[in-house]
Amino acid sequence: MAGHNKWSKIKHRKAVVDKRRGKVWTKVSKAIIVAAKNGGPDPASNLTLRYAIDEARYANMPRDTIERAIQKGAGGGDTSTYETVRYEGYGPGGVAILVDALTDNRTRTITDVRLAFTKAGGNVGATGCVGYMFHSKGRIEVSALGVSEERLMEVAIEAGADDVRPPSDPKDEEDVWTILTSVAGFLTVKDAIEKAGFKVSSAELAMIPDTMTVVSGEQGEALGELIDGLEELDDVQKVWTNAAEG
Repeated sequence: MAGHNKWSKIKHRKAVVDKRRGKVWTKVSKAIIVAAKNGGPDPASNLTLRYAIDEARYANMPRDTIERAIQKGAGGGDTSTYETVRYEGYGPGGVAILVDALTDNRTRTITDVRLAFTKAGGNVGATGCVGYMFHSKGRIEVSALGVSEERLMEVAIEAGADDVRPPSDPKDEEDVWTILTSVAGFLTVKDAIEKAGFKVSSAELAMIPDTMTVVSGEQGEALGELIDGLEELDDVQKVWTNAAEG
């Protein structure tokens, strides 16, 4: 029975991972479709599309799935009209939260977002209530295992990175080095890091907070539930916070 129980846990964990991957692929596909529809199918001249394709690649989305999404957007196969919307609010412990969405129905989206906030003890605020606490930057994450700190910093800084942040545990295979860049220098730095042979696990334009809010205990758990609830929503693309673990 112990073996059966272990297998059940493995199957459950795999199911959770597969579900999460499927959700990510769905969101990235939508971003690709909208980008191709609005700016054309060529990532060389459509940076928004290139960012979405890169994100799909880091999420291990199959190439043919990416191509189908591009063709669906550029070829008129998608007749929906999506718009980008950002919501701002406060989570448990006063944590500042930004929610980026792609929606074809603002009423549905704000209703779902507000419900998620309310369930967790947070609230949606007015536009601008927390946005000033964040700035848009390029964020590149490099797998920590086997990385030469000196070499990575040399490559990143020479390419124009603003900051290189070490992992909390270099021996943890899931931990990462984080490189921050300007928006304009994002692709240059990312390409230089990949060309130097480092394994980039993710790269995106992110909303980086200027100051952090420490949360722990029940507030931390409630915040985690809020973020999970928001990320489960089909319309929500990204959730940004200024939370730090206490």
